[in-house]
Amino acid sequence: MKTVAIIQARMSSTRLPGKVMAAIGGIPLLERVVRRAKQARTLDIVAVATTDRPSDNLVANCCRDIGIPYFRGNEDDVLDRYYRAAESFEADVIVRLTADCPLLDATVIDKVVRFFHAGDNDYVSNTLEPSYPDGLDTEVFSRRALERAWREARLNSEREHVTPYIWKQPDVFRVANVKHIQDLSSLRWTVDEPEDLEFVRRIYAYLETKEPFGMDEVLALLQEHPELSEVNVRFERNEGYQKSLREEAIYAKKEAK
Repeated sequence: MKTVAIIQARMSSTRLPGKVMAAIGGIPLLERVVRRAKQARTLDIVAVATTDRPSDNLVANCCRDIGIPYFRGNEDDVLDRYYRAAESFEADVIVRLTADCPLLDATVIDKVVRFFHAGDNDYVSNTLEPSYPDGLDTEVFSRRALERAWREARLNSEREHVTPYIWKQPDVFRVANVKHIQDLSSLRWTVDEPEDLEFVRRIYAYLETKEPFGMDEVLALLQEHPELSEVNVRFERNEGYQKSLREEAIYAKKEAK
């Protein structure tokens, strides 16, 4: 079975536009994510799914420069973009990663992928019951499950965030969650806000010489320098998905009037 990691990336982030090209130690954030994903041993291909908007020519150019395959598709219907990318790369199993996670840990990716392959699963992630730091999110699902979601999903939150149609229906899809032995879900290692970018830059400034470093090295650094965690502590987890749900609720109320 061909296992393909597809990293979604675009320049027009609403909270931090252009973040995927932001420099971290002189290297674009997207390239940091790609490098980390390629360390995973369970992946046959690491690719990028970006949009067909002119602003994302920068993303496509970056992919060409670093020799990473990419697909360009719909900006708003990310589910459609993912499905068509999976078709393009002939994926049997898709690993969904996002370009705002420059502290991805390849060992975590491998753990989730191996869990998926070890059972009769349609979808496995470490996000259904979060226990890993926000920014180490890994979702693994079958091409068949993705195709069904692509055909049937109707809500904006299901099209924009790719997998909710699958994991919201455990009676339809075989769904499982990978948990860490310790609950680290309160830690924020993703990049959605300027403070997040500053946090990640500080982490790399300390640990660059230890690259490739992983989750354990970051945890040890934060224990030694707890002040680093204060940089972006005020933001909540999964803000983008929660925003989509709020917008749907507002729209539903207007339609009901």
